Amino acid sequence: MPNVAVIGGGAAGMTAALFAAEAGAHVTLLEKNTLLGRKLGITGKGRCNVTNNCSSDEFMKALTANGKFMYSAINRFSPADTVSLFERLGVPLKTERGNRVFPVSDKATDVVLALKKQLISLGVDIRHARVTDIRAEAGRIVSLKTDAGIFSDFDSVILATGGLSYPVTGSTGDGYAFAKKVGHTVTEIIPSLVGLTSNDPACGQMQGLALKNVAVSVMDGKTGKIIYKDFGEMLFTHFGISGPMILSASAHMRPMEQGRYSVRIDLKPALDEATLDKRLLSDFEKYKNRDFANALGDLLPTKMIPVFIEKSGLSPTEKVNSVSKEQRKAVLTLLICFPIPISGFRPIEEAIVTSGGVSVSEVYPATMKSKLCDNLYFAGEILDLDAYTGGFNLQIAFSTAFAAANAAASQE
Repeated sequence: MPNVAVIGGGAAGMTAALFAAEAGAHVTLLEKNTLLGRKLGITGKGRCNVTNNCSSDEFMKALTANGKFMYSAINRFSPADTVSLFERLGVPLKTERGNRVFPVSDKATDVVLALKKQLISLGVDIRHARVTDIRAEAGRIVSLKTDAGIFSDFDSVILATGGLSYPVTGSTGDGYAFAKKVGHTVTEIIPSLVGLTSNDPACGQMQGLALKNVAVSVMDGKTGKIIYKDFGEMLFTHFGISGPMILSASAHMRPMEQGRYSVRIDLKPALDEATLDKRLLSDFEKYKNRDFANALGDLLPTKMIPVFIEKSGLSPTEKVNSVSKEQRKAVLTLLICFPIPISGFRPIEEAIVTSGGVSVSEVYPATMKSKLCDNLYFAGEILDLDAYTGGFNLQIAFSTAFAAANAAASQE
């Protein structure tokens, strides 16, 4: 019976341990926290968006870094397999908007507890010990130094230590140092699926305002090209902008350079320019005897009106019946393209996932086995892989864990 050591008790580590044990290996799971699955227990705002109910091909389109690397893994363990796994473990699931899959109970803790229960049932040796160093000889990991002593009773090691997002849950990037020690390249670590900062005071003025059914596009000022488009919800904050669309947009702003990117908001995407102009004319006729500041209530949220007026260049006290054709054109343009300059990302501690990690060019995609260290495997966020929100990143964890676990369990 092969002995497998799994370092990290998060989503990838727990499922890697489970799959390896089910494949017939004796598994030791090493987790530095006193609890397993701490980050998993807070994902999806505590509801745990375990996967996305989509095909493997649709999943591939949601990847934002090194997508081709995942082709083999996702076809061996698909979103449908994830659904089957958790329902087998006694966690009934439901599919919501955007094909996001959640526990029926809306409790992430149910997911964590089901995994832990299965690990115990399979006889996985769960040790709450922090790995502080690894030692390799002749291209193999031979021992792990932990705060509880030296551990060497293994044939293979799966490194599933996560990234740097949500460090309070234990994701402090330990695995990157271990990977580097045995010769692996770790690409630049940056936040992904994170809020965007802006120096525009308008964001602070509109703090707390949520916009729904708007469209955004991201302009790369360096290339002059639109690099991302989306439709949905966003939020103005004290630091800039956030919300589902903005988190996804952040995954495309690489490299982040102050002043390089701007987000353009189409406030009325359901209307083409001609139709919107007619709507504007109708409103202006309706409120022709009012001040401009009092004529926008049918078009915009109240909190946005003062900022919009300032950006339009019109006086708030100008009578609507005196607004010129050129001024109306400026208003129309601003409704279609409300610009927010971007100065940077929020801190990586606030990111949903880490972008960057162990270079996938140094890992076999079918097995997650290191090309540099004969008995080392990788799973989850430690790899240079990430995707949009919606359950895709947890699916990366589960699919890579499945590949790594089954390969490691066959190695003696």
